[in-house]
Formats: sequence, C-alpha cells, structure tokens
Amino acid sequence: MQQQAIVTAGTGGIGLETALGLAAAGFAVTVVGRDPGRGARAVERITATAPAHPARFLSADLASLDQVRALAERIAAEHAGSGTPLKLLVNNVGAMFAERRDVADVEASFVVNHLSPYLLTELLLPTLSAGAPSRIVNVTSGAVGVARRDFDAVEPPGGYYGFHWYGRAKLANLAYTLDLAARLAGSGVSVFAADPGGAATDMTTGTMDDPRIVSPGLRLLWPLVRRRFARSTAGPASVAARPSIIAGTAATLDGRTGVVIGPDGRPAAPFRPATDHRLVAAVRRLSERYAPVTAAWRP
Repeated sequence: MQQQAIVTAGTGGIGLETALGLAAAGFAVTVVGRDPGRGARAVERITATAPAHPARFLSADLASLDQVRALAERIAAEHAGSGTPLKLLVNNVGAMFAERRDVADVEASFVVNHLSPYLLTELLLPTLSAGAPSRIVNVTSGAVGVARRDFDAVEPPGGYYGFHWYGRAKLANLAYTLDLAARLAGSGVSVFAADPGGAATDMTTGTMDDPRIVSPGLRLLWPLVRRRFARSTAGPASVAARPSIIAGTAATLDGRTGVVIGPDGRPAAPFRPATDHRLVAAVRRLSERYAPVTAAWRP
C-alpha cells in the first residue's frame, strides 16, 4: 500500500528538495503551493526521478487560514475515502517580510510561519492517527535565537523588524511542536522539528539584503550582519532539506518524538525558551484564539 507524504511549500527550494528525498524513500508525495505552474514543474521534476509512486500537486495559499481549512478538509476526505494512510506531514512553509504586512488583520509572518502549520496539523491529526505510526515534521530556524519572547499578544509592541518577527513566529511554532510531541506521546504519531540551517531560496534571496529586517542596533553593524546572512544562506537547498528528510524517514527515530534534527542531520538540544511552560501556554492561547479548531483532537 502507498505511504503518502504531504510537503507544504513543496514547489521549490527546500520544500521541493524535501519532496524529492521523500519520493526517493518510497513515499507518494503531495506538494502544496499557491502557484499551479510551479506545482506542475515540481511534479514533473519528481516524476523524472522515476519514483515508486507518482507525485501530485494541490493548490492552496497557506497565508489564508480559510484555504488551509479547505486543504485539510480535502486531504482528510480523500484519505477517509481511499483508506490510504497518511504517514507524514512536513510543514515546510515559511516567509519573511521586510515591511509589515497583515493577513486578515493579523501580522503576516505569524500567520504563515506559525498559525498556518499549526492549523493544518491540528485539522489533520485524526488522519495522521488513522495512519499511525506516522510523523509530523515542522521546519524551524536558527532565527529563534533573536526572537522577542513576548506572546501576550499576537504582535508585541514596538517597531517591526522582519528577521526578528520571523524568528518570533518560528519560536512559537517550535514551542508548539515540542508541546504537541508531549501531548501525542504514546499515540503512534511522532513529532519532530527540523532545522535546515540556511540556503539560497526564494525567501532569503533579496530579503536578507535589506537592512530593514533587523533592529536599529544591528543596522549599525550591517556590513558584518549582512556578511553573516550571506554565509548562512549560500548553501544548496538540497543540503538544507536533509534534516527534514531524516526526520521524516530515519528508522533510528522510530518510536521517538519531540526530537530536534539539527542542520548536520543529527539530534540537537532544543532552544531552551521553547520549552518554557509559560511561553508554551501563551503560544497555545494565541493559536487557539486566532486559528480556532472546533474540537481539538486528543489521542
């Protein structure tokens, strides 16, 4: 029987390389993205590798929580109808903005980097449970280290600095990931975080050259900061995808959960603030408020 995997933002960059690796490992891969043309090209590239099972594309703008809900409903209905197990969900979607943007009156970085994967995961938990043993892989970032840790509101007060706000959203998602792993312990659904390190992708190209993405203090050191950004985003996407592929496929992770796979492909210690119970509780409250799920699934 086919083992199916879903990769969000899987039509290019790290997501496409992740999809290629999963297809090579025997998964029937569904890539999700908002551009049908890119989706068709991604499927064509995966097909060219002669995978054991055909790939497919599903269109959804993951910045829209309404479209995330529709996507989850479609995937759940398809698996319920076919009986084919969903074995793996890779939440690879990510975005960084030099200038503040809103999506339905919520700051866009928080929507794309946390609320969207949070909502898709919560809505697909019954489907992943039916396919257990199964895995969830949430892509994190080293940017969590520069994140503001205030989650009393969806956006903290003060100026908008894209890199720090991206890191804050990724910190929220990492805290959710580790909390979800504890919540699902013993259910057969394992939860991992994967840190790709960095790569030259659509998200990093151009954006990381804009000094507006960092706080004024770091702008004073912009030549140094820019060089560091350049080094950290110079690698190929195929290397950056390895942690996600390992988290999704490695037999050494069977029966384990709550593990962070570092850029070198090995388990790494989680960023300590992501395990703080007060931060976790605050993130949970924001998630439930801005991306409500009618009835949270429990194992």
